Amino acid sequence: MLIFNCTEAASKFFSRVHKGKKITPVDAKPPSPIIEDDELTGADEQWLVHAITVQRKNVLLAIHVKTRYCMIFAEAKKADVEGFVTRFVERWASGLMINALHHDLGQWLDPDLMLARMTQTCESQKFYRRSHRSAQKHIDEIAWIFRDKVAHTGCLPPDETAAMVFDEQMNDTPRNSKGAKDYYFPDEEMTLHWLRHYGFLDDVQLHAAKSRRKQIIQEIAAIKRAEWLEEYERQNSIS
Repeated sequence: MLIFNCTEAASKFFSRVHKGKKITPVDAKPPSPIIEDDELTGADEQWLVHAITVQRKNVLLAIHVKTRYCMIFAEAKKADVEGFVTRFVERWASGLMINALHHDLGQWLDPDLMLARMTQTCESQKFYRRSHRSAQKHIDEIAWIFRDKVAHTGCLPPDETAAMVFDEQMNDTPRNSKGAKDYYFPDEEMTLHWLRHYGFLDDVQLHAAKSRRKQIIQEIAAIKRAEWLEEYERQNSIS
């Protein structure tokens, strides 16, 4: 089950008034005031959702409470719960698959199994009016960066691909949270979470996948450094 914990702004976004009556999917009485105190099944996913306005357009930000993996949805249609869920699931699945393949994790992937498992998890959703102080701080930071980027480019992401690029940049930013021993990267944490819960990898396989991912990151960084040095030397030879 997808559990969307909505801030006050997100709760208002998902609500509408029809014939003088408020219609909302958001339950003001969650099972527990503290997200971590919920009694979850292995297939429950806790997200915090916030709503902001940028260039007079509605923008939703969703962050995974456990891994701090985030996604941003520009020009969201107010009170369109079904549209948001569809967009959310497609972005989440696509982003994870692309990231995994980009880091050469194909040998540990069973796309059909993983997507079937994700589909099962995403079939039902709960919306609660509930906050999370630590995750909210990260959302506020991401929202600030997003506003600044839009101010510089002059426009919101024109399509889902552009939005995914922003997601990738934010998820490649080191984070820290209560209970974590050190800083971590949300994209790595979510990838491992995904492989464990949707790919059914054991600890040995997860360790191997994590090691391969880090190796690829180092190789990519080395290539970029070599390209930079080559360009630097070329510029100096010209001058």
